[in-house]
Amino acid sequence: MGRLLRPYVGSFAAVVIFQVIGALAGLAPLLAVVELGRTLLKPGPIDHGHVWNVVTVGAVGLLVRLVFTAASSAIGHVLDGDVQLMFRRRLASKLGQVPIGWFSKRRTGELAKVVGEDVTAVHPFIAHTPGELVSAFVVPLASLIYLFTIDWLLTLITLIPVVMAMALVPLMMTPTRVREQQEFDESMGRISSSVVEFVQGISVVKAFGGSGRAHRKFITATDDFVATFNRWVHGISRIAAGMQLVLSPPFVLLVVLIGGSSLITSGDLDPVDLLPFLLLGLGLTAPVAALGHGFDEMQAAGRAAGRIKEVLDVQPLPEPAQPVRPQGHRVELRDVRFGYEEDREVLRGIDLVLEPGTVTAVVGPSGNGKSTLVQLLPRFFAPTHGSVLVGGVDLRELGSRELYRTVSFVFQDVRLLRASIADNIALVVPHAELDEVVRAARLAHIHERILELPRGYESVIGEDAGLSGGEAQRISLARALLADSPVLVLDEATAFADPHTEQAVRRALATLREDRTTLVIAHRLETIADADTVVMLADGQIVERGSPAELLRQNGKFAKFWQTQRSAVADEIEAHGAVLQGDEFR
Repeated sequence: MGRLLRPYVGSFAAVVIFQVIGALAGLAPLLAVVELGRTLLKPGPIDHGHVWNVVTVGAVGLLVRLVFTAASSAIGHVLDGDVQLMFRRRLASKLGQVPIGWFSKRRTGELAKVVGEDVTAVHPFIAHTPGELVSAFVVPLASLIYLFTIDWLLTLITLIPVVMAMALVPLMMTPTRVREQQEFDESMGRISSSVVEFVQGISVVKAFGGSGRAHRKFITATDDFVATFNRWVHGISRIAAGMQLVLSPPFVLLVVLIGGSSLITSGDLDPVDLLPFLLLGLGLTAPVAALGHGFDEMQAAGRAAGRIKEVLDVQPLPEPAQPVRPQGHRVELRDVRFGYEEDREVLRGIDLVLEPGTVTAVVGPSGNGKSTLVQLLPRFFAPTHGSVLVGGVDLRELGSRELYRTVSFVFQDVRLLRASIADNIALVVPHAELDEVVRAARLAHIHERILELPRGYESVIGEDAGLSGGEAQRISLARALLADSPVLVLDEATAFADPHTEQAVRRALATLREDRTTLVIAHRLETIADADTVVMLADGQIVERGSPAELLRQNGKFAKFWQTQRSAVADEIEAHGAVLQGDEFR
């Protein structure tokens, strides 16, 4: 964090210096009142010139305090804006570099909290803490030096409230309090995650009547938060109340008056010398009280900074020292093993070759590693054993830019940016001409729908462009077609398309680059029928491979899978009053 904040050292120094000047100047009005009291209460004629000089010094001190504290605050808030912008840019850059697998272990709400709430929570630490810390030390120190010159014993008596308050601070930092604060932050993260999950899945929840369960999950998260918050407040409220009491002006004045009166009645203190203690005594406690009020915010800012640092410390996807360019786009998987957890492998010894100009379909029951397998090609995950090669080069020896120029991917779960339709299509080719974008959209059969939008290709997703799941999927397909990369990975990329559109899109994918290497996860019979090679996965292993016709003749696991799929399709069509005709291989 120190390295990240090093470019802002000058601004931090300006905040501190201006605050020091303002804090010291702020003592001038109080000292002026003390001097006026002594002058006016002194026996004999009043020196009017001296009185006016004292008033002038006090007024100038007040003006200097206002100017410099305002300047310190302004610089601090500008600095806070710059630091927050830097943090968000760094986080965005880091999240763009870390392995995709890292995201699978974290909830969306927790990451959103780091980028949003935690960055905002650093505000007190940047904009307020430097100035408040300066005031908390400079003002009491200067006041103490002055008061010690008047009466050292009454000075020590005046410090009693400060000592009592400081004695309570360790009680706010016990392991129990720290644990409660951590539980508080974790419960807030769970609420954020439950809200994100509920909103993202609201259509499914309502369609299947699960709103009660989803709502209960959110209610459980909020109940946990309330219980945690109550424990935290109950544990810290007495300490906070005690600090607020001993630092309050009435208590400080009471201590000074009792101590001063005792010294005056014993003849050890001149009555006029009690005045500076009554005025500056409050100056001793006010900055400490301000720190006490902001103590929770500063602790929260510290914890937020820790979570930001934790994300920034994540190791990015390793880049090769000397990137190698692939020779062609033949894809090989050699004895590939992978597991999300150390003790459980999802893929076990995968050997597979994808030749240029061919389509390879990966089939099998759910949960057997199909999605994991295809996600190895764009290097969303790195195999724990074995290697994945493109053009004879291990993916770990390819630079990320070269990798994504070589491999493009379209997944069933499409995410579009809050940007124009044209920008979404041209995401991987940002300098593409509009004619090229339109051509890709035509091939993906989405051009006519785009023209129906209020501003056509300039329509912005989420503002004046609302797309269905199938339409969003075709935007993603247009993006892949525009990239025209030699290796294409599809995870049910036309799942939401109607049969006519799906067939047209498959023809476009096949003809745009005749030597393209394509790997698809297939569930539909039409996709399997079009494949050159079918790979059947079971329990993380390839149990059968070959052309669809060959595998059907073997009457093995694929044939059973095929018959199950055909029966499901036939039942669905029969339920709608239709008759299944023809044969996919005829």
